[in-house]
Parts: sequence; C-alpha cells; structure tokens
Amino acid sequence: MQTLKEAKVGSTVTVVKLHGEGAIKRRIMDMGITKGTSIYIRKVAPLGDPVEVNVRGYELSLRKADAEMIEITGGGKA
Repeated sequence: MQTLKEAKVGSTVTVVKLHGEGAIKRRIMDMGITKGTSIYIRKVAPLGDPVEVNVRGYELSLRKADAEMIEITGGGKA
C-alpha cells in the first residue's frame, strides 16, 4: 500500500482508498479528496510536514498524518 505521504514531488497520483474513520475521514472527503480523484504533489516541507497538493483545481496543504490515510496509485516513493 502506497500513501500520499510517500509520493514524489512533481508526480500526479490517483486516490484508491481513504483510511481512517469518522470525523477525520469526513474532513478529508470535504476537502475534495475522494476515491478516483487525481492529486498533483506540488511541494513537501523540509521536515515532511505539511505536503502541498493540487486537488480539483485548488491548492491544499495536508498534515503528514492526514496524507498517510490516503492510499494512492502512481507517483513512486520519495
């Protein structure tokens, strides 16, 4: 299983599954990250937190803990 946290900067990945439960999963979905969505990895902060991505035409910063709950395909490991 590869997560968004492991994706390389500059790659475009596709969401396969969201892990987590309740309010956390709901918050991720409310940001527009759902199964089948394409995500472009723009930047990663020097210490790996946060990760800046483009989702559905807007920029979004995700905490490392949230990025770890998003299972993806494509993009390769950093």
